[in-house]
Amino acid sequence: MKHYITYILFITFSCMQASMAQKNLPPTLQADSADVRAEVMTQAYIAPKRVMWVSDSLKIKNTGVLTTLRTGQPDMAREPYCAIQTGKDTVSIILDYGRELHGGLKLVLGHCNSGNPAQIRIRFGESAGEVCSDNDGGKNRMGFSSNDHAIRDFVTVIPRYGMLETGNTGFRFVRIDFLSPNRTIQLKEASAILRYRDIPYTGSFRCSDSRLNEIWNTGAYTVHLNMQEYLWDGIKRDRAVWLGDMHPEVSTIMSVFGQNKVVPKTLDYACRLYPLPQWINGISSYSLWYLIIQHDWYMRGGDKDFLEKHRGYITGLIDKIYPLVDEDGTEHLEKDTKSQLRRFLDWPSSPNEKGVEAGYRALIAWAMTDAEKLCKKLKDDARAEKCRTVTERLAKQIRHHNNLKQAAALMSIAGIMAPEKACDEVISVGGAKNFSTFYGYYMLQAMAMAGEYQEAMDIIRRYWGAMLDLGATTFWEDFNLEWTKDAARIDEFAAEGKRDIHRDYGDYCYLSYRHSLCHGWASGPTAWLTQHVLGVGVEEAGCRTLRITPHLGDLKWAEGTFPTPLGTVSIRHEKDVNGNVKSKIKAPKGIRIIK
Repeated sequence: MKHYITYILFITFSCMQASMAQKNLPPTLQADSADVRAEVMTQAYIAPKRVMWVSDSLKIKNTGVLTTLRTGQPDMAREPYCAIQTGKDTVSIILDYGRELHGGLKLVLGHCNSGNPAQIRIRFGESAGEVCSDNDGGKNRMGFSSNDHAIRDFVTVIPRYGMLETGNTGFRFVRIDFLSPNRTIQLKEASAILRYRDIPYTGSFRCSDSRLNEIWNTGAYTVHLNMQEYLWDGIKRDRAVWLGDMHPEVSTIMSVFGQNKVVPKTLDYACRLYPLPQWINGISSYSLWYLIIQHDWYMRGGDKDFLEKHRGYITGLIDKIYPLVDEDGTEHLEKDTKSQLRRFLDWPSSPNEKGVEAGYRALIAWAMTDAEKLCKKLKDDARAEKCRTVTERLAKQIRHHNNLKQAAALMSIAGIMAPEKACDEVISVGGAKNFSTFYGYYMLQAMAMAGEYQEAMDIIRRYWGAMLDLGATTFWEDFNLEWTKDAARIDEFAAEGKRDIHRDYGDYCYLSYRHSLCHGWASGPTAWLTQHVLGVGVEEAGCRTLRITPHLGDLKWAEGTFPTPLGTVSIRHEKDVNGNVKSKIKAPKGIRIIK
């Protein structure tokens, strides 16, 4: 059976799903099967969309052949090739693959006038500026890129009449510098290697606004690229499991891919990596997110076996948190936190310490509320009582949001602050101003709780849409609307009077070109549009009961599909001439729909 990975904006691939069964190993490996890790990923080869730049058109000729994907096989026949002639100076070419990808580069070579391998420098970049930058050896300086997490800038050699497959990073652009002097080189193919998880997009979203459609698809694709062996933050940098950052990604996965195995696999891994009494990732707030993710995952999938598997970690974490919250509401979760991120929400909120304090306490309350529900499912009344006690104690000390949108959003979700008040005072003030790619999802959720669906859609169009206007094909680690002033697109070289938005901005650990332009935590609008425009709410574990409450705002219609363990639900909402919404819903057997 064929599965399809669909990136609506650019390309559709069709290929067979890779088998994971050990019986499919070559016979010579059967005896060693315990030492063989089966691959969960597959790959596809993609030709450049364009040759963006060459250093010397007289020395690099017939570049058009590179934009056609051919056999991928080196041979000695007189097929068309890109002719490269080096003299004393280096010659260079930049290729644009048209979209963000995860993987590497395949070069297919023909004749070379020397039997000695020619030396080349390869640079991968998420932007046109980054692909021309130098790395600073991990110093995290403005104007430089980094080889942290993935090598994106290196020197290697190429064969004649051969091929080279190299690289494993996130990129859209590749620059090749031909370093060896006085060489004549035939380059027959320079294809990107897309390494991806071959899974169907069973969830979908379409509406009368093409901009929102593009945003939904871009968020889905952003997360898909980060669904590697485990669920990552970013495919260029932060190729690691950060449990707290996963929640928006998990929300998107549940809306697009359903109950994909990468989520429980990653949760298992995080618990093994950080056994109790440690905080996950050494950050107390990330252990709180673990409880929230466990609740959401159970409600969507209804997997009681997985919940039971994590019983000890869930209850052990509750036992750890309970004595750290005093009867008067004073809490001490940072008591044994070694990380500097003792009160971490997200990076942009960090300078606002009072606001972070309010938001952090709200996050504890949210997590313990979800943990209480989990304990009831596990029939652990004693620990459910502990969770309830913690939230009651926290309610004795309500901190002010200090005009921090992240804090007000969490306070709304946790039931500490009325969503209408939070939006009037903070979240909706200035529209998308001071939104963040990570916590923007929770700001949008608070706006939905306050009934501000139209305002939320406007912010999605303005904030996430602005990244698309700048050439983004995936959503970024961080973004500020103020950056857009006089900014060049990321798929162009910054002209005089324009700013390179990738080079000139960023903060904390993501200065300049170290900034990730494909970060899964930025995918919130994808989940939000499914939840609030299509209007899908899960009322019973395993999606056995769904509440469908659409909010079309200024849209004429919206339609899509929603994956459940029992099958895919099809939904269409359309306004009649009087503005009333008419809905058509088709659900699999076993699912009850409440309107």
